[in-house]
Amino acid sequence: MGNYTGPDCRQCRREGQKLFLKGARCMGPKCPIELEKRNKPPGEHGASRRPRKASDYGMQLREKQKCRRVYGIRETQFRNYFRSAVRRRGVTGEELLSMLERRLDNVVYRLGFASSRDEAKQLVSHRHLTVNGRVVNIASYQVREGDTVAVKPRSRSIQPVQIAVNSAGSRSQPDWLEANFTDMTGRVVGMPTRDQIDTDVNEQLIVEFYSR
Repeated sequence: MGNYTGPDCRQCRREGQKLFLKGARCMGPKCPIELEKRNKPPGEHGASRRPRKASDYGMQLREKQKCRRVYGIRETQFRNYFRSAVRRRGVTGEELLSMLERRLDNVVYRLGFASSRDEAKQLVSHRHLTVNGRVVNIASYQVREGDTVAVKPRSRSIQPVQIAVNSAGSRSQPDWLEANFTDMTGRVVGMPTRDQIDTDVNEQLIVEFYSR
């Protein structure tokens, strides 16, 4: 399955909730979820479609798709994360979310150096970020406790970074990360636990989907 290339807001409308895919726009009055006339499933018959009770499979599929969309991950890669989570000692669903949270692009977004995960992915791939002083351009790179993530000095003045940093105060920062906006560095002070992850998904439904 290839990357989705359509409007980001369509994905939020499909899930019926904000997935925070467009940065500052998601927090403003123009967000389709905030607009009554746009807060409906996409498509010609989205508004008139009768709501149907979803089957167990349908609920599991929707939750899996929602989680994929939040983190911007392809199906094959998402399935591989699940397989890795199964092999770990902890609770499978929580291990899955922990690995997704520790992706470098997500960490850059969580620290407030990017307005969205898509933007963070661009910053990483264009070599604007370092981990422990070394340039890392792999968005899926897994950070570890004690790692220091930093915006390169030459990149601190670029517009996307400046916009993100100026609006970072409007977003909550997880307890497992510490950000310093003066020198644009962040530190991983611990591994994310389920109560520190605010992603609105029911991970157990995802486990059930792949366990069929």
